[in-house]
Amino acid sequence: MEIISYVKTVAREGEQLADTAQRAGTEALVPTCPEWRVADLLRHTGSVHRWATGYVAQGPSERTPFPDAPELAGEELLAWFREGHATLVRTLTEAPADARCWTFLPTAPSSPLAFWARRQAHETTVHRMDAEAALGVAFGAVDPHLAEDGVDELLTGFHARPQSRVRTAEPRVMRVRATDTGAVWTVHLSQEPARTVRGDAYAEEADCTLAGEASWLYSALWNRRPLTGPGVTGDAELARLWAGTAGI
Repeated sequence: MEIISYVKTVAREGEQLADTAQRAGTEALVPTCPEWRVADLLRHTGSVHRWATGYVAQGPSERTPFPDAPELAGEELLAWFREGHATLVRTLTEAPADARCWTFLPTAPSSPLAFWARRQAHETTVHRMDAEAALGVAFGAVDPHLAEDGVDELLTGFHARPQSRVRTAEPRVMRVRATDTGAVWTVHLSQEPARTVRGDAYAEEADCTLAGEASWLYSALWNRRPLTGPGVTGDAELARLWAGTAGI
């Protein structure tokens, strides 16, 4: 995806997140994030937006401290969130294509700007789903190609890091297949961090296959809906392992 597409996603999803949070109320519980209320969701996502803005705007080459969120509530908290979101969108829009700064995933896009635009597009989209869960409405649509990209970031980026807790005592293989876009990932699980490759990986047999539309895979693999149903075939224990250990 192009950087401008990611930025448009950040803009749209952040506005939807704020509007949905306002409708739900900042004291509403967030079922997809146990122990969180909407206020916690806004503080977290608003802080992430400011953290990302700092990298793109200031260009530090090392990790910087995560900013603390103010102890605001209600309309004041919503206004704080909207302000940080607007600043992020403006910063991503105005940043030069060759901007340099720190990034943190092993399979980052072609440039730091692309990395942060992509990361914030998915950060904001997933947390928009959390706001919808708090309001008690169905998740809004996610473009299939954005969803495919988010699955790819999760599998080849986040869970390739040493921090990933998705481990198995013996080597296992999980295949993830997006039935609408045609994307396929083969995830090699072991006592080491997962190793994921695009494609069927020489057609080796999978212990468990997760197949469905990219938007379903996106929300399920990010643990926003149960990883169950007809799309899960083979050893369902691997799906349960994912649900129990893959939280970011």
